[in-house]
Amino acid sequence: MSHPYRYQLGTRTWSFRNLGDVLAKATPARSGDRLAGVAASSAEERVVAQMCLADIPLKRFLNEALVPYESDEVTRLILDGHDAQAFAPVSHLTVGGFRNWLLSDHATPAVLKALRPGLTPEMVAAVSKLMRNQDLILVARKCEVVTGFRNTIGLPGRLSTRLQPNHPTDDVAGIAASILDGLLYGNGDAVIGINPATDNVSQTIKLLRMMDEVIRKYEIPTQSCVLTHVTNTLEAIEQGAPVDLVFQSIGGTEATNRSFGFDLATLSEAREAALSLNRRTVGNNVMYFETGQGSALSANAHHGIDQQTCEARAYAVARTFAPLLVNTVVGFIGPEYLFDGKEIIRAGLEDHFCGKLLGLPMGCDICYTNHAEADQNDMDNLLTLLGVAGCTFIMGIPGSDDIMLNYQTTSFHDALYARRVLGLRPAPEFEQWLTRMRIFDDAERFEPNTALPDAFGLALRGIPGRTGHD
Repeated sequence: MSHPYRYQLGTRTWSFRNLGDVLAKATPARSGDRLAGVAASSAEERVVAQMCLADIPLKRFLNEALVPYESDEVTRLILDGHDAQAFAPVSHLTVGGFRNWLLSDHATPAVLKALRPGLTPEMVAAVSKLMRNQDLILVARKCEVVTGFRNTIGLPGRLSTRLQPNHPTDDVAGIAASILDGLLYGNGDAVIGINPATDNVSQTIKLLRMMDEVIRKYEIPTQSCVLTHVTNTLEAIEQGAPVDLVFQSIGGTEATNRSFGFDLATLSEAREAALSLNRRTVGNNVMYFETGQGSALSANAHHGIDQQTCEARAYAVARTFAPLLVNTVVGFIGPEYLFDGKEIIRAGLEDHFCGKLLGLPMGCDICYTNHAEADQNDMDNLLTLLGVAGCTFIMGIPGSDDIMLNYQTTSFHDALYARRVLGLRPAPEFEQWLTRMRIFDDAERFEPNTALPDAFGLALRGIPGRTGHD
């Protein structure tokens, strides 16, 4: 240990191998870090690591790369893109001092917006490790991130939803029924996004055309996306498919992204291709990214870094490509990485805080797998906390149960609950459409529109790819 990190507490001296070791040991307990062998061995060691971390200058994160600069394009992206001028107002602070500054009235929405280019993911991950849940909520709520494609996402007082009409066989009628169900609950302003059961280019094009037909037929101010691999979307664009948003799951290291089958150049090519279609009306944000704590570890591409810091590094990838939407699929990978409801709730708040502070339109798939020590009450708690924190969007799925991906998430009526108890509304253009279609009245109450389902069914008869047996 040539430059060990040491902390004196009473008569005992604690030593940490390097900056990454301090970050890992300071992280609130979670199963993934225990699995990786990087977690604190005790609550006492965790507290000491947090005290050590609090005294580390923010500037050190610019001089000590957690993943080698020479071998990792994400590290190069982070350090080469750092804005020293934007960083200047907080450059004198330690991690602990940065926490106090973020919680102060000096850190206004305008000041935080100007600061974004000066923050690295490692700085943001570090300060989150010193924060209680309420701190994460308070600061995230001050971060305003607005994006647009066919509607405007992320305005204050708004909560959007991804309408997720997945089907285990990609049956067009089943997907359409879920889309109709979601629209009648006021869901779908963030995106109508399908995870295809059969993931190939021809199926992607079929689903894209189906959603495009629905959106155009009813003049819905929203956007569609098939959550297929970025290279499939590129090929679909080349074949003339009606692509609104390009999707890709991303990670915080080059090795993680290569295990997913892409690099930064691929994302750049895809963004330019989507922009060239010129399908947007109110904004030019054409990318949709998903992330999740544990993805780098599951790919054995974490470089000994804790999973939350790896997750924050993925946000540096995301913000480079000006996405419309980013969401952490917080409990999807399983209890090996986030064991129970408590760990999932903490991770969801961390991810939302880090993403928003770095300038991302951050949403959350508030979810868990059926073998995790969690239930829908835990998800209700996280949903409510994220709503208070100013979360950009959540998922909307029939009955909270994704019958294709086989996990539990939030339902159409969960979005109604969050909007009503917290006084939140859909994206403004979508809200006007809901009123015009008599789904909502002027007071955000349901209208009994019985004509829409009948008209929706008639329209499906003309959708490309639909047969009489669909």
